[in-house]
Amino acid sequence: MQLNKYLYLFGYDKTLNDLCKLESKSIFGQEEKDKLLISDIDIDPSISAFIKKRLEIITFSKDYTTLISKIKEKNICIEGFKAEYLVLDNDKTEYDQRLRKLKDVGLSIKGNPDYYNPTITYGLCFYKEFWCFGLLNKNSFDWHKHNKKPRSYSHSINIHIAKALVNIAVNGKKKQTLLDACCGVGTIILEACFAKVDIDGCDINWKVCRDARENLAHFGYTSTIYRSDIKDITKKYDAAIIDLPYNLLSSATDEDTLHIIKSTTNITNRLIIVSIKDIRTLINEANLEILITCSISKRGKSNFARTIWVCEK
Repeated sequence: MQLNKYLYLFGYDKTLNDLCKLESKSIFGQEEKDKLLISDIDIDPSISAFIKKRLEIITFSKDYTTLISKIKEKNICIEGFKAEYLVLDNDKTEYDQRLRKLKDVGLSIKGNPDYYNPTITYGLCFYKEFWCFGLLNKNSFDWHKHNKKPRSYSHSINIHIAKALVNIAVNGKKKQTLLDACCGVGTIILEACFAKVDIDGCDINWKVCRDARENLAHFGYTSTIYRSDIKDITKKYDAAIIDLPYNLLSSATDEDTLHIIKSTTNITNRLIIVSIKDIRTLINEANLEILITCSISKRGKSNFARTIWVCEK
């Protein structure tokens, strides 16, 4: 039997369960299950708020002794390595046994380990009757620095949702052009820039455009921010994200919202729309097909929820 090359481990709050599954389906073409997913698609865990670790499988076996023999046959020689045991669901291996197995792995690698500042980290786990050994890559969480951006608004979406929106918008394709059609202070743009996705922003309010540019400059990112009505943008994009702040601020009519959606369809065929009310009628009026929807509730506020609408022409 052949296992796919990468085993991904997920972690998330229950309020973000559906969003995580939508993101994983967009990236991998399949939903994570029980916070695990195995795929031949290689992505950096740090582009997602939900992927905590990735094991790049080097070798595997149903028999543990055979696995250790296979590791020795690889003749791995490296200084400063570390080995970690990944406890997955249905793994009944006791703690002391896990430590012994890690010792077996360590003795199968030529070189001195470094547990505190490793040059490379290996992982060992038991997955669906198979013992797996491979390279372990962890989410760096460097993107948490975006929480300290100089300009922010209390009603902005959080960075976990922003990262997911970027991944859903590119739909598993690394080289895509995106537009954040109501960019505000640039929360979504920061996450796209971190993931090295080509993105522009647009907002009709000059103050938030100024704040978005300041946030980008603070982190050393480069992106074009248009102070413009969306109808005046002529550049074409692979996809657009529309987080409708008008709904939250209750300052826009359905006519305003329809104007934004329709105008965006002139420059892209794929839209990811975020709203706090049912805009199905407006989406249909804009001649868009709703591919999938996802609801996100806010922790501690069961009566507040955002809906993500994935739409295409």
